[in-house]
Amino acid sequence: MSFDYDLFVIGAGSGGVRAARFAASFGAKVAIAEERYLGGTCVNVGCVPKKLFVYASQFEEEFELAKGFGWQINKPNFNWQTLVEHKNKEIERLNGIYRNLLVNSGVSLIEGHAQLVNANTISVEGKIYTAKNILIAVGGWPNVPDIKGKEYAITSNEAFYLKELPKRCTIVGGGYIAVEFASIFNGLGVDTTLIYRGELFLKGFDDDIRKHLAEELTKKGITLKFNTDIKQIDKQADNSLITTFDNDETATTDLVFYATGRRPKLDNLGLDNTKVTLNSKGFVDVDKYYTTAESSIFAIGDVIGQIQLTPVALAQGMAVARHLFKPEQYRSVDLTQVATAMFSLPNVATVGLTEQQAIESGYDIAVFESHFRALKLTLTESTEKTYMKLVVDKDSDRVLGCHMIGEGAGDLIQGLAIALKAGATKQVFDETIGIHPTAAEEFVTMRTPRQA
Repeated sequence: MSFDYDLFVIGAGSGGVRAARFAASFGAKVAIAEERYLGGTCVNVGCVPKKLFVYASQFEEEFELAKGFGWQINKPNFNWQTLVEHKNKEIERLNGIYRNLLVNSGVSLIEGHAQLVNANTISVEGKIYTAKNILIAVGGWPNVPDIKGKEYAITSNEAFYLKELPKRCTIVGGGYIAVEFASIFNGLGVDTTLIYRGELFLKGFDDDIRKHLAEELTKKGITLKFNTDIKQIDKQADNSLITTFDNDETATTDLVFYATGRRPKLDNLGLDNTKVTLNSKGFVDVDKYYTTAESSIFAIGDVIGQIQLTPVALAQGMAVARHLFKPEQYRSVDLTQVATAMFSLPNVATVGLTEQQAIESGYDIAVFESHFRALKLTLTESTEKTYMKLVVDKDSDRVLGCHMIGEGAGDLIQGLAIALKAGATKQVFDETIGIHPTAAEEFVTMRTPRQA
């Protein structure tokens, strides 16, 4: 049977574009369909604009710190509209780059909503295409709980396009997006409250990291309300919002921002027309080659519910392209020791096992940690503390995990991720000569383990 394409990708996000481009470079005839964002969530309403907003939110604190170094700065003015306008221009530029990458790779870009007709057929806005292989890479979508007044809340999708910066903001959630946007809004001068239904946010991170960050965010003026949830939102005549909590207390705010997780964006995709199955959490079931229950259909990225990070989707996209069209170069994606960063203020980054995970895995561990005031802050009134932690297996001396809160944590941990991937021991860390004066040298000068 002949097909229009060797591979048809649904979703032009990071993973889908990577798979399409490399499949084409391997000689396959490839098409990709996208209905909304060229570059996906990360480029348009995720990682990239988020990091730009983080940069913007840091400046007021930097202006304040500058006084300790002799700079006399008048009260600066911030213009939200200017930030949004410049961000939009940058995203448009990146959209153009993604378009050119696809076109120059020989990939056919089809704009519109794609729907599966059967295992080898796709309909896009009524036009039919056939493909030997189909890749689902549609990503995720913000999930807002079904409460009274949910229509008055926003998600990260809308946050990047707000016409005005609110005076007061209530953020609901306990993951990356919630904590990062709490830092962003707070840094831009918004009276910010972060609400989380659990005892402490950032479930899955090392407990010491979670506790330390809670202390630092509180010092910066963010109100943290744990063991709390919103059960109702009521809009007032002046457009303010009254939030009613599960303990029946109320508060008034100007913006309610939900960051309570993301669901796979499988709406109207036509999965019922195929043998593709979902797991108990609603994610697409795949095997180690990202093949679904329908042998001609593959899935990667956020829709399969593994580690939901852009670099992971990129690696999965490459793996599918190689598996299908360059099997001699195939390499499986190793999801152990995946480094991650959260661009809260201060930054958080981590790689490897947390202390809790190491203990649960049966390791006899030694823990090394360091709390200190960064050199940059010693001439200022800031009381922010950097925190670093190493989790080490006593038997093998191998470093199992590295965790950090502090400026530039993501850049620093990226380097240590290579060391952990290579199996570095604590002795290797100890024998590495540090770069002075830097925060990074602390990771190679911690000598005394924490006492139990």
